[in-house]
Amino acid sequence: MSVLKLAIPKGSLEASTIELMGKAGWKVAASARNYHPQIDDDEISCILLRPQEMPRYIERGKIDAGICGKDWVLENDADVQVVADLTYSKHHLVPVRWVLCVPWDSPVKSVRDLEGCTIATELINTTRKYLERNGVRAAVEFSHGATEVKPPELADAIVDVTETGSSLRAHKLRIVDTVCESVTQLVANRGAWADEAKRRKLESIGLLMQGAIRAREMVGLKMNVPPGAREAVLGQLESLGSPTLSPLAREGWCAIEVVIAESSVRRLIPELRRAGATGIIEYPLNKVIP
Repeated sequence: MSVLKLAIPKGSLEASTIELMGKAGWKVAASARNYHPQIDDDEISCILLRPQEMPRYIERGKIDAGICGKDWVLENDADVQVVADLTYSKHHLVPVRWVLCVPWDSPVKSVRDLEGCTIATELINTTRKYLERNGVRAAVEFSHGATEVKPPELADAIVDVTETGSSLRAHKLRIVDTVCESVTQLVANRGAWADEAKRRKLESIGLLMQGAIRAREMVGLKMNVPPGAREAVLGQLESLGSPTLSPLAREGWCAIEVVIAESSVRRLIPELRRAGATGIIEYPLNKVIP
């Protein structure tokens, strides 16, 4: 039996990744003192690794695949196979940004104003390439953490990751430019990708995790519709694709089922009720596979 060696990100993405894998169909049990989580699949062996270093171990074939940010693949200049984009982060279902920031009262208006200055970041190589593209020579220093507190005493500017910008605002920092955007990815060693059994397993993981991500913001609706209300109810649903219609035992009645964005439920359910739908049920989804 071919066993896939899969790395799970240690750190800020750990909890959300394990939760997402659970929604996708794999129960992963991790503990603070064990870097080899248990998983309910004999064809997968897990290890916890920092995403910052994961891509280079995957490229070397030390592990078959892993879940990490596109930013760290670029930072390591790793030659790996991207299996699937998994657009989720620590708190949100959105890409993250690495941004160039300065204090609110800094005179810096663009990256070109940082000629000869010092920039602190964890994303050293990517920042240096960004500066090179813009024709700017500046000192780039590695930051081991708490990067937001370094300007202006320890650095003139920083390049740091953000989801919402709230932490940057709390530290009175202003975004000058976006250095790069990143999404979480499932990536694989090219040799493992060439192995048919491992490739099929990776494709399944990618498909089901993407389905679990889609389902996070979707719900299902079921309802019963009397004969005279069918057109009015379908009129409320026409922008949502093709709902499923099933005949009921009562003559002329039908059941309608549809998958919709959860954000639209509070508007749609009252309209469906006014249109004549009865027995309306809202239910959560684990996976949505198009």
